[in-house]
Amino acid sequence: MYGAPVDLSFKNICSLEDAWTEEPSRGLRPLKRNSEMKYPSCSLRLNNNNILDLHDLQKTVSYFLAEPSQLAWLDLSFNSISHIDKVLCELRELRVLYLHGNSIFILSEVDRLGALPHLHSITLHGNLIETNKAYRNHGISALPQLKTMDFSAVTRQERVMAEIWHQSNSRIRSNKLLKS
Repeated sequence: MYGAPVDLSFKNICSLEDAWTEEPSRGLRPLKRNSEMKYPSCSLRLNNNNILDLHDLQKTVSYFLAEPSQLAWLDLSFNSISHIDKVLCELRELRVLYLHGNSIFILSEVDRLGALPHLHSITLHGNLIETNKAYRNHGISALPQLKTMDFSAVTRQERVMAEIWHQSNSRIRSNKLLKS
């Protein structure tokens, strides 16, 4: 049903609009286009570029994929992305999201991805948020459906610890609000 990933990695793309002029790399499986010159794929690789923001992500997905609403695997690793943009939450069928090796620095932005009901695998290591002690607990708590985070399985014990962390963190926050 779906073809090979559309691979736009290592193309020196600085903005997603730049991607529209690029031809995807050929992989082991041949890329085929449909009659509208779009690819019947549910995977898009935009890794190892210089992308700063995701402003034109929907347009880019629609430009390359025959069924953009079916995008299930998105690789944005090793770019210069500093924020988890809300546009990612529009990719309702997304199951795998690679964001490692970027410049994401606000841990709470991970919470936005909780809107993705099928997201089961995410990578965020190699971002500034990884230096936060609560990094993994926060990720697992914000995305309870995760099976893997940073290429490592999420264990039952981690889920329990993340829930305890979340509950204690929520109490601390509400106490601070009451005092102010």
